[in-house]
Amino acid sequence: MKKYTIGVDIGGTNIAIGFINEDNQLALKDSVETPKRGTAKNIIDSIVFLIQKMAKELNVLKENFDYIGIGVPGTVNKESGKIEFANNLSFHDEDLMGMLKKHYPGIPMAMNNDANAAAYGEFVAGVGKEVDSMIMVTLGTGIGGGIIIDRKLYEGSNFAAGELGHFVINCEGIPCNCGRRGCFEAYASATALIEQTKTAMKNEKESLLWEMCDYNLEKVEGKTLFDCVRLFDKTAEKVLNQYIYYLSVGIIDIINIFQPDMVCIGGGISKAGDLILDGLKERVQKEDYARTSKKQAKIVFAQLENDAGIIGAGLLAKHFTN
Repeated sequence: MKKYTIGVDIGGTNIAIGFINEDNQLALKDSVETPKRGTAKNIIDSIVFLIQKMAKELNVLKENFDYIGIGVPGTVNKESGKIEFANNLSFHDEDLMGMLKKHYPGIPMAMNNDANAAAYGEFVAGVGKEVDSMIMVTLGTGIGGGIIIDRKLYEGSNFAAGELGHFVINCEGIPCNCGRRGCFEAYASATALIEQTKTAMKNEKESLLWEMCDYNLEKVEGKTLFDCVRLFDKTAEKVLNQYIYYLSVGIIDIINIFQPDMVCIGGGISKAGDLILDGLKERVQKEDYARTSKKQAKIVFAQLENDAGIIGAGLLAKHFTN
């Protein structure tokens, strides 16, 4: 009977789950909306519901589950197994994994930061397979980061390393829900891009952006902007150029600190492709402190796309659970 590792990627917007086969490939994946203002129990209920639904589709039983790995947008204390802090979920010292174990006793589990999981997934099964050092930056509801140095995941002494969304790029800037002002996340996350688009629309009533979202600001999403840029809408182009500037400030800082072989960008925004990548590379080449070096960090989009976090969560459980 086939065995599956289950990868769970908990985001601020959606919970995505994948059944990973022995070749580190997804046999099946699905997602549900993350409960708004949900408690840990609400999230566990959603996870269990989706796992049961998917297991039924694959015609497998609990006995076929080898490992369960969970990625969460926050700091996970690997000694206690608890989520110490997850600002986008309003979690403090939450025993999410302990709650899930009650539903799946005896199945080895591991939990890690979602961006660490995405980084590990890309490093083992995606675009980073041939490099020794890689920084993963995930652009979603927030901004996460995962750090691979000398082919090892770096987590810091308190397992909180890699919170790349929460270094400051504007000291007097926008308040961030982590409690600081001017965080990278507040300017370059998908959430930030949507807010920047809405602000521009309020000032430019003739923009195609209005037509693209049926004249309803609540329907604006990241794709709205990129679709209008492709139609040469001037307002959309201005928003995108400003966004690329914010993104480049953070990416250049990351490169200056680590000088990795690769910076891998994941999250839904990566689907914009060259609309973002070309301008980002141009700014990085001009401002990277080591710009005269013959060896430069390669900037790429995630190969596994939104599956990186799912696969990485599962592989972290598989490789680092006793």
